Amino acid sequence: MKVTMFHFMPYRDLPEDFPGKLPSAWVDTPWWEYGDANKVTDYYNWSIDELMLAAKLGFDAIGTNEHHQNPYGFMCNPNLFGAMLAKLTRDQGLDQVALLQLGATISSSPPVRLAEEYAVIDCLSGGRLIAGLPTGLGNDVSVSNGITPMEHRERWREGVDFILKAWTAKEFFAWNGKYTQLPKVNLWPRPVQDPHPPVVIPGAASSSTWDYCHDNNFPYAYLSYFGGKSAYNVMDRFWQRAAAKGRDANPYRASFLQIVGVAETDRKAEEIFSKHVEYFYHKLLHLPLYYINPPGNADYKSLLNILMSGTNMLQIGDFTTDLKLLKAKDMIEKEFVVVGSPATVRDKLEAMAKRLNIGHLMVALQFGSMPHELANKNIELFAREVLPHLQKLWEDQPWENHWWPKKLRKRPTRRREMATA
Repeated sequence: MKVTMFHFMPYRDLPEDFPGKLPSAWVDTPWWEYGDANKVTDYYNWSIDELMLAAKLGFDAIGTNEHHQNPYGFMCNPNLFGAMLAKLTRDQGLDQVALLQLGATISSSPPVRLAEEYAVIDCLSGGRLIAGLPTGLGNDVSVSNGITPMEHRERWREGVDFILKAWTAKEFFAWNGKYTQLPKVNLWPRPVQDPHPPVVIPGAASSSTWDYCHDNNFPYAYLSYFGGKSAYNVMDRFWQRAAAKGRDANPYRASFLQIVGVAETDRKAEEIFSKHVEYFYHKLLHLPLYYINPPGNADYKSLLNILMSGTNMLQIGDFTTDLKLLKAKDMIEKEFVVVGSPATVRDKLEAMAKRLNIGHLMVALQFGSMPHELANKNIELFAREVLPHLQKLWEDQPWENHWWPKKLRKRPTRRREMATA
């Protein structure tokens, strides 16, 4: 299994009484009351250092993403950070680490710019980019960038088509799309990887996204915030759609995001991570459903699938439950987060990966208000005691990982040395 260190890059120091009467932590949180640019200087640098630590300790990939106007994750252009990480990993000889951009929001950005930026990262890294092409959250696309929700998915599909053609075309072409019109396209630079970097489609629980993945032979990344147990229904239906579309059950078709905290014992893990779990769910995920999924954002097919699924919204990973009613202990017991000793975390993650049939696991080892020192310790303990075990999953199976940079598919066996603190 391929394991990625994924980073939300949050604002780590919101006050105890946040969010108070604010309707949302997204868009509605006044910077002039809660933000401090000097603290953000540290947060950015700590986040980059945490990702680089993971790269040094043997993770298969390091990952970034895009969000706007909120303290949950202010990596407003992930390609800025992807470019930095491409250069840093190359300079430090970490050329076995993939760069997973989860990634640039297609629907609200000029597709020619995104095609160019991804190509730059692939060139800087020497061909280690995995290009995430997400539909994007409604609050990023529509609330922050003013895209009409009904246009969201159509813009995304057109943007993906443009990017793939811009990477691979052997002649000049004009693009006369509904949302982008260009008289002449001749992308400079082009990616190192031929015909183009592997693509992954991040999403939530949309059956339209699953079908798009299966129709185009793209892998799917389920970005759930509620853990493996809540994902059973979603991933079962994803694999049912794969079979209906004539696709095999290759686990590398699927990725999953999981928040993880590791300490010496289960009790100690709960003690040291609980306040950071509550900070993440109570403060950073304080937002209404109509921001995430504004009316018109989901297409008819996806809405029909949800309504006919026979499950409640929380089971498919949504935000309809008041998370503030849950304490960290509740969320740990429900396995929204996987928190515990190395043995506990190993067992839970292995069982989750097998049950969901996933070949790519993304772990968030810094979350919420977690300080830099604790994040580093979490990354180090996970890398030493959990990571090697997880990377052995699926080794005895015949599946091939077609959705990973070609130069990294045959990773040399080597002992991972712990970096000195």
